[in-house]
Amino acid sequence: MQNEPEKNEKKTGRFYAWLKKAYERLITVRGQPREVALGFALGIFIGASPTMGFQMPIAVFFAAILKWNKISAAMGVWITNPITAPFFYGFTYLVGAKILGLRKLTGVTDNIDSSTVSEILSKAPEFIWALIIGGIVVGLPLAVASYYFCYSAVRKYQNDLKAKLMKQKEKYKEGIKGKLAEHKEKLAHKKEERQQNKKKLD
Repeated sequence: MQNEPEKNEKKTGRFYAWLKKAYERLITVRGQPREVALGFALGIFIGASPTMGFQMPIAVFFAAILKWNKISAAMGVWITNPITAPFFYGFTYLVGAKILGLRKLTGVTDNIDSSTVSEILSKAPEFIWALIIGGIVVGLPLAVASYYFCYSAVRKYQNDLKAKLMKQKEKYKEGIKGKLAEHKEKLAHKKEERQQNKKKLD
């Protein structure tokens, strides 16, 4: 059996592999770096809102209206996923509750009666508002930071790709020039041979 450190190491390895794959997919999204970055930032901001389950359609809808990249917007919302959502929303709730000056929600006891359910339902609007306000406060700086990160990463990838293609193009041109020069040299050599043969016949 594997011990706990080995299991954790494998999980960490899988997480970094997933992160690397997601990064590679992001930088290879087609489009202008600015539009890709704006779409990604929009997705991050929507991802910080308490709209899980509807985040992707919302992000794609607004990206389409604003003419930003829809694919990167859809990718950005994955900042909140089944793994990160409990921690992320817990943090945004705490931020929102602090701003709104809300008291800590009453814990739910094992014996749930009608008064407990009523209390939970009465606090639902406060809970939702705390998540919304917290999502905006946390989401805005994250969106700004993700814009600059995405813009620089996509631009670098596209510039590197252009440079690579230019090198290949130059190499191809050099190859063609070399073949043409070789062909001309052969033709000149054959012409010279024909002239020499003609002189011999004369």
